[in-house]
Amino acid sequence: MKNTPVKVYENNVTYPTYSVGEADKNPMFFEKRVYQASSGKVYPLPFTDSVSKTKEDKEYIGLHLENEFLSVLVLPELGGRIQRALDKTNNYDFIYHNEVIKPALVGLAGPWISGGIEFNWPQHHRPTTFMAVDYSIEEHDDGAKTIWVGEIEPMGRTKVLTGITLRPGYSYIEISSKYFNRTPFMYNFLWWANPAVAVNDDYQSFFPQDVEWVADHGKRDVSTFPLAQGTYYDIDYSQRTDGSNDISCFRNIPVPTSYMALGSKFDFFGGYDHGRKAGLLHFASHHISPGKKQWTWGDDKFGQAWDRNLTDENGPYIELMAGVFTDNQPDFTWIAPFETKIFKQYFFPFKEIGLPKNANPEGAINLEISAQSAKVSVYSTHDCKAAKITLSLSGSSQAESVLAEYEQDLNPNKVFSADITLPQGFSEH
Repeated sequence: MKNTPVKVYENNVTYPTYSVGEADKNPMFFEKRVYQASSGKVYPLPFTDSVSKTKEDKEYIGLHLENEFLSVLVLPELGGRIQRALDKTNNYDFIYHNEVIKPALVGLAGPWISGGIEFNWPQHHRPTTFMAVDYSIEEHDDGAKTIWVGEIEPMGRTKVLTGITLRPGYSYIEISSKYFNRTPFMYNFLWWANPAVAVNDDYQSFFPQDVEWVADHGKRDVSTFPLAQGTYYDIDYSQRTDGSNDISCFRNIPVPTSYMALGSKFDFFGGYDHGRKAGLLHFASHHISPGKKQWTWGDDKFGQAWDRNLTDENGPYIELMAGVFTDNQPDFTWIAPFETKIFKQYFFPFKEIGLPKNANPEGAINLEISAQSAKVSVYSTHDCKAAKITLSLSGSSQAESVLAEYEQDLNPNKVFSADITLPQGFSEH
């Protein structure tokens, strides 16, 4: 497969938009307002406390990245968020595409919108999430293109640059971030990417298999995962005997609920729509980016009311947040005077393999075992010629015996899957 240079271009895109009121001309000095369990003060940012109930079409600057597999839209006038990310191989929006700009007063400075990927600093949600940021475009020698979005945030005068890159022949979005402390003062901050994904009764989020416990904000409460065995967010899951205590499934969570993975030594997590056989994967080194989180408004009347508050037609979503330097919100990390912190994350779609058992930017693999059979599935983010796929069995003596071996061309259009008969007496334990 011949790789072609990534396309990058700028045009105007139109979204039906509910406008917001004028910001209060008087600075808000009130410092005892709590927001996301941290300081709610916003000075010197303006504060907006009203949203219109009517909508009209509005044009925004649209920054587009496109290669063989993905089409990505960035809106610099709305915080530099990724508004849409489409997998062209199956026409699947692997990020929730909200087709209306419908703010609610959820943000630190007032307006906030759902959908896309929101980049959050130095608090959550980001103070300037509904404001314009600077942007530039970088072209690389290998044909890759990067959209840089950034700002000097007004509250601490720190500077952030986030690079959104597509590379020729790869089906991932590469996120490179740089956080600069331009001042002689120590600051605390957090940085979480906040992708939303469209959900339904078939959607399931997943953490690596070493995650047996999850915690809510501030680790005030914990739950077993994925099967909740006690009370979590005032829901007694222990009374559910029909499998509806599986809190990895959107349909089983009736109330607004957060949970963050505890102690994983793996570098990936994500979500999967079993009906569409497609999903989202996040990858980053767990040494730098340990934060793995799901948030939902809940699949009941309260959550459905918030769906109506934030969209007209696009329905429910959950957030699959990825945090650097801390594994929980609102835990903060420190940045020293004149220090720069640099980190990288990846987001990519995958399909047809079920819930991955491991992943990296090269792709994802799944192994499902039942009775005397195994199913091996592999998704690749790029054109991989004559990939060798081996399933081997390790015994107590540590000697390995090859059960099956394949050589297969892989690419995002071509997923590998094979069913294998296991030897008599095999036990997955």
